[in-house]
Amino acid sequence: MAFTELDGVRLFHTDDGTGDTTLLLVHGLGSDSHEWVHHIPALAEHHRVIAADMRGHGYSSAPETGNTPRAMAGDLARLCAELGVGSCVAIGHSMGGQIVSHLAVEHPSLVSAVVAVDPGYGFAGPVADAFPAMIQRMREDAVGVSLANDRWTANRATPAWLREWHRRRILGTAPHVLLQAFEAMFGGPDALGVRHNSDAYLARRECPVLSFWFDPDQAAWEAGLLKDPRSKVVTWEGSSHRLHEERPAEFLLVVTNWLRSLSS
Repeated sequence: MAFTELDGVRLFHTDDGTGDTTLLLVHGLGSDSHEWVHHIPALAEHHRVIAADMRGHGYSSAPETGNTPRAMAGDLARLCAELGVGSCVAIGHSMGGQIVSHLAVEHPSLVSAVVAVDPGYGFAGPVADAFPAMIQRMREDAVGVSLANDRWTANRATPAWLREWHRRRILGTAPHVLLQAFEAMFGGPDALGVRHNSDAYLARRECPVLSFWFDPDQAAWEAGLLKDPRSKVVTWEGSSHRLHEERPAEFLLVVTNWLRSLSS
């Protein structure tokens, strides 16, 4: 079945491939699991690959409240239990980077490794200072502000079709979901999007972490938090926020080589 009922939320997911390692793919805010269509076929050749739409996104149901990364991580833990997954490599982009980090900290026996793709955590300085005003504007026009925010995710290396794909995904996401998730990411008392909250929390990830950034300063910051010696930070300067979609073949090569190194 492509849908699973989990305590008041109905999650759409796909489950492909077989192998000793299960990969759990987690998309970003205002997106859905179609974000991984470039990656699933290759990954499923050697792994079991589960890709889900988070609550409030894609084909999953949208509760009136509770659309936060922490709740989404709880959904995924329950989904894994339903699907008989005892251990997985959790791969998350943007908001998904927060979600898989919550999984790694709160459900350490479930997550054997994390791949964080330009994750939505650890911002400081002017970027972090701008979040309160952005949240206030979102209370008046969540979709419009989300579309405006989305412009920074692309650059001249980003194909026009990819920009349009994500624009349409934002338009298809309920405004209350966009607001609740963004506020929990960047404005809540334990929001991992701001560095004074994320430092201590992310340091609690005991598993190996592979992290991708386009910003070398963010990459250097996260490198100082990683505990497992097998962890690795990759910087792709010149890429955009959606670097895994812009450079899928290279992304797959780096991820699969790293996964292979964990078992060697």
